[in-house]
Amino acid sequence: MNKFTKLALCATVPSVAAVPATAAGKADKAKNDKRPNVIFILMDDAGHGDFGCYGQTKTETPNIDALAENGIRFTNMYTAAPVSSPSRCCLLTGMNSGHAQIRDNQEVQDGNPRVWYYDDVYMDPTLEGQYPLHADTPTLGTEMQKAGYRTGMVGKWGVGGPMNESKPWTMGFDFYYGCICQRLAHNYYTPFYWKNDKKEQINKEYINPGTPLDEGADPRDPRSYDKYSKGKVYGPDVMFENVKEFVNENAERPFFLMWTTPLPHSPLQAPQEWVDHYVAKFGDEEPLAGDDFHQNVCPHNYYPCRYPHATYAAMISYFDHQVGELVKELKRLGIYENTIIIFTSDNGPANNASSPTVWFDSAQPFRCGKGWGKRSLHEGGIRMPFIASWPAKIKKGIVSDHIGDFTDIMPTVCEIGGVECPQTDGVSLLPLLSGKAKKQKEHEYLYWEYPTKGGILAVRWGKWKGLVQDVNKGNRKMELYDLTTPSKEVEDFRNNVAAEHPEIVERMWGYINESHVPAENPNFNIKYTK
Repeated sequence: MNKFTKLALCATVPSVAAVPATAAGKADKAKNDKRPNVIFILMDDAGHGDFGCYGQTKTETPNIDALAENGIRFTNMYTAAPVSSPSRCCLLTGMNSGHAQIRDNQEVQDGNPRVWYYDDVYMDPTLEGQYPLHADTPTLGTEMQKAGYRTGMVGKWGVGGPMNESKPWTMGFDFYYGCICQRLAHNYYTPFYWKNDKKEQINKEYINPGTPLDEGADPRDPRSYDKYSKGKVYGPDVMFENVKEFVNENAERPFFLMWTTPLPHSPLQAPQEWVDHYVAKFGDEEPLAGDDFHQNVCPHNYYPCRYPHATYAAMISYFDHQVGELVKELKRLGIYENTIIIFTSDNGPANNASSPTVWFDSAQPFRCGKGWGKRSLHEGGIRMPFIASWPAKIKKGIVSDHIGDFTDIMPTVCEIGGVECPQTDGVSLLPLLSGKAKKQKEHEYLYWEYPTKGGILAVRWGKWKGLVQDVNKGNRKMELYDLTTPSKEVEDFRNNVAAEHPEIVERMWGYINESHVPAENPNFNIKYTK
């Protein structure tokens, strides 16, 4: 164990100038503003099938299911990228991955091994963070500020660092609380979170990822795992307190809140009472311990876990409970009816020892597992759970097959706020959200590119999905799939009908040609020329 140093606790970063006190007249106007509040909930690595309303039977999600029952459950909504940083970049800016500034995960100090060592990172904030957005980039936060909304984010940032130009409090968010650097979300018993430009201590002691069980410890004895969590504060508890605090402080004026929880991203860590619930339900299981864990700080060596399946389910049900508690708080404050809640996940389910998503069939009805979920442009990697609730406007129990993605959120919130939308690749979903589905504009097509895993391109046009893999290796053969009947076999090579529809393949290449723009960062460029 390591002591969290006084130096790290006192670290601060430059902040923007304080906002002048609101005049009494403006305060009265804010109280009379009837525009809806917007709460955007983004889970991390949760799959399309991790929730009861999308077919999950092992994990219980009654409160998220209730949002769907009382609003719209979308069946054809997508993330804009298959990993965290570019997904958040596209979400915040409304640009698809062919136009986005960030198209893959990259550390601020890329190639520096110190970024993975918590001791060093806690001492030196310059090691924190991922590749940043440009300082003048319009974001969901900046545009809602222009609309007069109070803006907040609680959770993971992942598109900059505390010592560069892309920080939540300089990119449109009046209030921020959470882990700016997504690597620091790899420990739910973290030493600190950022509260705007200052670090707030959570736990005085911490254990680096990759730390194994004590020598001679019995991996089947739950007490062998106490050192990782016993006596420590669970970070998502503190995040939720800040969610409630933000909502309460802004209950009498329109607000825009992004709740970007790290759950259920690895590692497998959850409050004991939730784990116990699923141990009773699932029974005993093999622990995650032993040779997979050694004294080495590495992004994929998280923490041993006595009950991996029970803990993964516990993480999701724990968060589902918090969603229910938030709804109760909105009702208590009298603002639930006029609050839009949008719920989704940043990308498809991970596949590693600390993410047992194959056992849960987390991408159902699509294939899950290595090469099919997160970090792929298969449906399991990019088709997202997506739910919208607005009791004052949306009729109960609507299921929509509208085809859209994260680029739609910027035009949607701008229309809600009544401000001009910057250039995006999205379309506003407000007609659907306000019960005017017949006026809903449709995308001509959706586009994705991902420079890693050999380089991948994908297009969705109506019922058709075009997929080109190994682009960086010179492959130009497109696979073509009919998505009319979602299933695990929908993208099986035996269902590739490209040879039968050359005219559709040609159209798909036209969409790729008009969508791909070379990235400013050479590490984000796919080896494709028009």
